[in-house]
Amino acid sequence: MASPSEPCELVCNNTFSNGVADLFSLSDGNLTINGVTLLSEVPENVAFTSFGAVNHASSNAPPSLVKEVQSRSHKGGFLGFAHPEASPCPTNSLGKFSDRRFLSIFRFKTWWSTMWVGSRGSDLQAETQWVLFEVPEVGSYVLLLPLIEGKFRSAISHGDSDGDSDHVLLCGESGSSRVLADSFKALAYVHVGDNPFTLMREAYAAARVHLGTFRLREEKPLPPIVDKFGWCTWDAFYLTVEPIGVYRGVKDFADGGIPLRFLVIDDGWQSINLDCENPNEDRKNLVFGGEQMTARLYRFQEGEKFRKYRGGSLLTSETLTYDRYKPKKIFSKAKEAKEARKAGNKAKELELRREIDQMLEQKGEILAEGRGDSGERVGLSGLILDLKSEFKGLDDIYVWQALCGAWGGVRPGSTDLDSKLVPVKLSPGLAGTMNDLAVDKIVEGGIGLVNPAQSGEFYDSMHSYLAGAGITGVKVDVIHTLEYVSEEYGGRVELAKAYYDGLSKSISKNFDGTGIISSMQQCNDFFFLGTWQVNMGRTGDDFWFEDPYGDPMGVYWLQGAHMINNSYNSLWMGQFMQPDWDMFQSDHACGEFHAAAHAICGGPIYVSDAVGFHNFDLLKKLVFNDGSIPICLHYALPTRDCLFANPLFDQTTALKIWNLNKFGGVIGAFNCQGCGWNPEEKRVKGYSHCYKEVTGTVHVSDMEWDQVETCTELGEAGEYAVYQHKAKKLFLMARNSDAIRFTLQPSSFELFSFVPVKNIGTDVKFAAIGLVNMFNCCGTLMDVEVDGVAVRMMVKGGGELLVYSSRKPSGCFLNGAAVGFDYCAEDGKMRVEVPWQEESGGVSQVAFDY
Repeated sequence: MASPSEPCELVCNNTFSNGVADLFSLSDGNLTINGVTLLSEVPENVAFTSFGAVNHASSNAPPSLVKEVQSRSHKGGFLGFAHPEASPCPTNSLGKFSDRRFLSIFRFKTWWSTMWVGSRGSDLQAETQWVLFEVPEVGSYVLLLPLIEGKFRSAISHGDSDGDSDHVLLCGESGSSRVLADSFKALAYVHVGDNPFTLMREAYAAARVHLGTFRLREEKPLPPIVDKFGWCTWDAFYLTVEPIGVYRGVKDFADGGIPLRFLVIDDGWQSINLDCENPNEDRKNLVFGGEQMTARLYRFQEGEKFRKYRGGSLLTSETLTYDRYKPKKIFSKAKEAKEARKAGNKAKELELRREIDQMLEQKGEILAEGRGDSGERVGLSGLILDLKSEFKGLDDIYVWQALCGAWGGVRPGSTDLDSKLVPVKLSPGLAGTMNDLAVDKIVEGGIGLVNPAQSGEFYDSMHSYLAGAGITGVKVDVIHTLEYVSEEYGGRVELAKAYYDGLSKSISKNFDGTGIISSMQQCNDFFFLGTWQVNMGRTGDDFWFEDPYGDPMGVYWLQGAHMINNSYNSLWMGQFMQPDWDMFQSDHACGEFHAAAHAICGGPIYVSDAVGFHNFDLLKKLVFNDGSIPICLHYALPTRDCLFANPLFDQTTALKIWNLNKFGGVIGAFNCQGCGWNPEEKRVKGYSHCYKEVTGTVHVSDMEWDQVETCTELGEAGEYAVYQHKAKKLFLMARNSDAIRFTLQPSSFELFSFVPVKNIGTDVKFAAIGLVNMFNCCGTLMDVEVDGVAVRMMVKGGGELLVYSSRKPSGCFLNGAAVGFDYCAEDGKMRVEVPWQEESGGVSQVAFDY
């Protein structure tokens, strides 16, 4: 596969035209689509160039993709503008609009994005990554997509033009006062389509062919963790993570019958210290996030807590004790210390810090009770070897890192690399974003930036060591910091290219090209420049089990915000990579709320439970006995009727998300009302008056069957069996049936599975629902075949298999043996108990004869 190339140059030779008349037109100050005005009062210095007038001969996209994009070239085109003077931050109106519904995604923090809806230009937020317009006059939708051109990236905002705040501003930005430009031909792209989900795919495919700097999700192999269950250590330990806690955590899941298939050792394992400290010693006894954000990496190997581990010491000790309450006690003390600092009570703070230090030292001494093997492997490699030998099936272990090494980068002079302390300067677009402790800390300490010419050596130095220790991947966090430090490095685009190229090559060399989760990356720079190799990334902001600002209701309303961000961000991030819905806690007050959404999200499922605090009954609705999960075929997305609504605080809309399985579809309805972005206060806040029940409807027509080619036929059925998970109801629905009405209390949900009804012979209607003890019941069906007057199925998992049958069969067979079953003629419910078949990977064969 070719490596990323420079963006293709624009030339008017029509080499990419498909001969069909362009649907967009710019004339007389109006940008129109099929004669309908999208933007009016377009300035004279704005130009539109059709996609067909662009030379893509040097594109590195697969020929089949290039051909597809060419066939649709009449549906899109580029917007640019010219200024009389060059600038590092050129901004220009693209025109104005009002009375037109839109959905957008904007950055509310440096690293996190969220959805926003409105109906006029003045409703747009700063740092908007894209805008989807509804154009009902022609039954279509239009996507306005800011791009990268040359050394500039762009975003959308609203702004005044002759006193009119409904103008749409296209804001270019180089990230360096030394990098200037006065004109652009393709700084934004517009694309039209009659299906919003297909439109997103087509538009980003066009951008991929045009830019040649990233690859689409389907072009890259997925990480092996995509259909597995895992655990992340963050909320269990924060920065106090250490070997015995990790080991006990993994053992907890195994003992509970939910074996882990992957593990993420989060922040806290590295060798970091402060500039004022001994350059060869770790910063000790860190607890909460924030305390480490001015520290820098001083060596690429593990920190002292992990370095002291002796291989076999946890395996050979039968008396090794572990207090599962100790981390919570430490967190409580650390909170008290933080409050004492805020109150100016230094004596109290010091007293509490001494207590914390003593508690952490006791944790570190526990391993002295165990004995390592003679000739043992030590440090991180010893721990990884022990974990994998003790817990079969734990195939993947990832560790955390920041893009620049640690939060504060790499300490100058501490390694063989050329690292320089670079002061941080926030980009102009971030002025309208939410205050953020992480940003404040990075501004305070600056970043120890490794020379971009050494980025390949930098990442390989870290990753080759980790791979040698048995680590199979990395969670790369704090990604969008490069824009802070790009002044002397040719601007943010050039600096990002260098770093992402080095990262991509290292992932390919050390982690099979797939071992990476990207995080804190939700800005278009990263997606256009950093996803050549990366194929999994966080779509939500952080999971907060409580409100960090103290609102007691945040325990509930923050969960809805997390779900909304995952759902709507997947619309664009899913074009580049597999959406990762992040972790949650199974014993949280909203644990079931999160679990139901994660069950149908289409990606990996992992939790951040504290050691000894789990809801295994809930987890068993998500995870098979072997640690794999019944994964959907697509990634979950909002239904069409939610696209231009606000399920966070409009007081009426329930979030509905759809996904597909091999033999049916699923829609989840969630009451996420209660919080959202406040433009005046520039923060996410609770809206208590919105935290109330909502009503809604769901219909089989809400499914998007054609988004997975193999599921298109499922959408052509005349009748469907519908199963409501919470209500445990089963009934039939035709295409012309009335919609199903539902009512949801705050922070509650319902799952609706839709399965096409099959005809067995001449008088039997049949639909396999799957194991209904699992949230994604249809995902448990491996195969369903009609054979004359019999149905043969392959089902993975154990529990209650439910099918709809219009009449009772003459017999049921489980793995070749006749078994009993329950049948209810009133509603057609037929139930069979299916055991977990260990010898066949959990798969059972079930047959019904009529």
